Amino acid sequence: MIKQLLPGIYQLKVPLPRNPLKAINSYLIGGQARSLLVDTGFNWPECKEALLKGIETLGVDWAEIDFFVTHLHGDHFGLVYDLARQESVVYCSEVDANIIKANRSTAYWQEINSFYLMHGYPPHELDQGDTLRSYVSGTDINFKYVNEGDCLEYGGYHLVCISTPGHTPGHMCLYEPERKFLISGDHILADITSNITGRPGWNDSLGQYLKSLEKINAMDINLVLPGHRSIIRNHHRRIEELKLHHKKRLEEVQTILQDGPMSAYQVASLMHWDLTYDSWEQIPSFQKWFATGEAIAHLEHLVHVNVLRKIEQDGGVIYALPD
Repeated sequence: MIKQLLPGIYQLKVPLPRNPLKAINSYLIGGQARSLLVDTGFNWPECKEALLKGIETLGVDWAEIDFFVTHLHGDHFGLVYDLARQESVVYCSEVDANIIKANRSTAYWQEINSFYLMHGYPPHELDQGDTLRSYVSGTDINFKYVNEGDCLEYGGYHLVCISTPGHTPGHMCLYEPERKFLISGDHILADITSNITGRPGWNDSLGQYLKSLEKINAMDINLVLPGHRSIIRNHHRRIEELKLHHKKRLEEVQTILQDGPMSAYQVASLMHWDLTYDSWEQIPSFQKWFATGEAIAHLEHLVHVNVLRKIEQDGGVIYALPD
């Protein structure tokens, strides 16, 4: 469960049972006065037990640990409320921190649900608000906002904040320019692809993600420490693979729409997903929800680059190829 990757830097594998992600990689950067823990796992007993045992094994006092939240998803910050002490500093981008605070409210999930309904999602399957809120351990925390270029000093490392919007609006990585490693959160993953989703008020999330990939592609990096699965030793090759993946997704969406205008939910039901189900109807609603969000992101990008038409009718949205 614990692996030392660099002097003073440890990877803690935190299990995510009953979840296709299987585990999250938390990273502890140990320091003499303060240590930094990057991401935590869900507010699940299995996640908490793994972190408590891991930190105990490393001999670090929780009162001396600060936290860095790469982004707003519950598997990355769900235990922060529970584990942070009064002395702890919790770093996060302001954009994602504000969404983290908002998503505890009913109004936030009403807006999300309306957005999905507009894109053709069946009303009887919209239960994600209560589900996702249960993955988080608290209701409020005093975040310390970090911005592009801010530098955090822990364990003799100079950790520079790199803004990488796309997977979430305020996703943030950490880069060490001397040792040339990147803690990438979910921006770049080795064995799976990050979910790129649409959300209310966010314009062209996929376009932003692709720009963020190019930003990281231009950097001098020897080692990428991702939020899930394997570490990455050639980020250029992996980025090219990710770009190709989304290129094929965009082509698939256009092929599907050759049969006529459709909602994002309809498009998602016809896309290929790497899941072990025989039909769309068998897929759990939670995974259909993520699939629909990904379809929205790809459809909106094609609208943004003037490849598709977006048609609003009867309170809903459908997409179509040009006339």
